[in-house]
Amino acid sequence: MKEEKSTTALSGYVATVILLVIAVTIYVSAVYNSPLFTIIGIILSLIILKGLTVINPNDAKVLILFGEYVGTVRQDGFFWVNPFAVKRKVSLKARNLNGHKMKVNDKLGNPIEIAAVTVWMVKDTAKALFAVDDYIQYVQVQSEAAVRHLANLFAYDNFEDEEATITLKDGAQQVSQMLEKELNERLERAGIEVIEARITHLAYAPEIASAMLQRQQATAVVAARKQIVEGAVGMVEMALERLSEKEIVQLDEERKAAMVSNLLVVLCGEKSVSPVVNAGTLYN
Repeated sequence: MKEEKSTTALSGYVATVILLVIAVTIYVSAVYNSPLFTIIGIILSLIILKGLTVINPNDAKVLILFGEYVGTVRQDGFFWVNPFAVKRKVSLKARNLNGHKMKVNDKLGNPIEIAAVTVWMVKDTAKALFAVDDYIQYVQVQSEAAVRHLANLFAYDNFEDEEATITLKDGAQQVSQMLEKELNERLERAGIEVIEARITHLAYAPEIASAMLQRQQATAVVAARKQIVEGAVGMVEMALERLSEKEIVQLDEERKAAMVSNLLVVLCGEKSVSPVVNAGTLYN
């Protein structure tokens, strides 16, 4: 497999000065009617012109001479290279790949929608051009494959898999790190370095989203009820203890049970309770 190697290039300004000298020579030979020098000067001028190239910042030129990889010029500026070499431009800038939403199955088989964004750049220009057919398309395909594979490894949440330590919903940082690592392994062949990879969209598929929402709502209601009951029991216990300490009223077990029942109804009820005033005695 070809690996990148640096190559030197002559200054384009020196080549331009030589080109000007040749142009003066051509003019002088034309004045003194010397066709041989004129033809030679024109040929040399064309050769020098074809070798001139400009490399912008964060760009590189890969040189290929008669099917053989010569090297890569990474330094930006104005240069002159072998005029017979093919110059292929490769951008070294960081790029974003905003993946589209994909419908996949998580570890438990639930259909989900997932999408990820990948920040990548070319690290090895030789591998990018010669190891794969189209390195941009290669990044897109491998990124999609990596996201699909990652979604199959973890459950969406831990409702059905309570023993799961990492889920797609709650383990965003760990999942992103694993995605970045897998992408670097997949794209190393093409000389691509992944700077960052993160999940940007995660949701249940539309066909099960409603059922999953109801399940989440039911879980939230149960958790809220549990907390309400725990608080109500504590308040009833405190009320009975304070009444006993202050000796405000003496209650037998039956009246205590009735009082506890009434307090729990008041404290745990969803709606406000209308009090009933007993005009008789406590036992009537």
